[in-house]
Formats: sequence, structure tokens, C-alpha cells
Amino acid sequence: MSNQEKEKETPVPETEQETSAKEMQDVADEISAQLEALKKENEELSDRLYRTAAEFDNFKKRTAKEKQELSSFAKGVCIKEFLTASDNFERALSAPCKDEEFKKGMEMIFNQLREAFSRIGVKEIEALGNPFDPNIHHAIKQVEDESFGENIVCEVLQKGYELDGHVIRHAMVVVANP
Repeated sequence: MSNQEKEKETPVPETEQETSAKEMQDVADEISAQLEALKKENEELSDRLYRTAAEFDNFKKRTAKEKQELSSFAKGVCIKEFLTASDNFERALSAPCKDEEFKKGMEMIFNQLREAFSRIGVKEIEALGNPFDPNIHHAIKQVEDESFGENIVCEVLQKGYELDGHVIRHAMVVVANP
């Protein structure tokens, strides 16, 4: 082959500008791909951050609720011990007493005890004349009594109490016409 033929077969090198433009396009494509990958990673990290923040918020709420329930339970256990003394105090006040000043002083102390229960949040369960509810009443006896309706509490043998919406002691009752 002659030199002329060899020159025709050999590819002609591109100009410097064409080579530079291709390299720049390749670099731009690579940067664009990296940018897309970083955007996707950013979205994933943001999503994880939001989920973690939501989980932490739920944890705080759950912990606060458990703490409040535990506090309420502990108060209920403590108050339950005082209820027996309160019942006995009330029975003692209903007994006849010759010394009116003594009785008046005892009534004042008993009222202070009741007010303290009220400030803490202890509420007496209303039972007499209400329909029997096994969630708040404990039936000790059943009687037939036409003066009461069906399944109505006709006598309270021991008062019931609740604290923060939870029964700490069921009311012991007699139910009419079960």
C-alpha cells in the first residue's frame, strides 16, 4: 500500500474542541448521576429522620402515660388503706355520743379527711337508686322489693370509690329485683 492509501484509511483525529466537548459532556453526565444519587440518599435520610422523630415522640407520650398510670395506681393503693379507717370513722360518728363538743370535733376531722380525698381526686361511687353495674358495684345480696325497679341498687353496705376514672374499691351493694 502506498502512503496515500494509508493516510486515507487512518482515522483523522478529532479537533481539540470536539474532544474537549465530549469530555465535558461525560463529566456533566457523571456529575448529574452523582447528584441524583445524592438526592435519593438525602430523601432516604430525611425519611429516616422523620420516622425516628415520630418514634421518639410516641415513646415520650407512652412513657408519660405509663408514669401517670403508675402514679395513679400507687395513689390508689395508698388511699385504699385509708378508706377502711374512714369507714370506721363514719360508723363511729353515727353511734350515739353524749358529749356534743367531742362529736362536733370528730365531725370536723372527718370532714377534713373527706376534703383531702376530694383534693386528691377520690370520688365516691354513687350507688343507691342506680342500676346495678358490675364494673363499679359488688353485689352481696339480692332481694325482692316492689318499691324499687328491676336490677336497682336498694342498699349500700360499703361505699365504693374511684380515682382518675379507675375503681379503687367497688361499692358493696344489695340489688333489688334481679
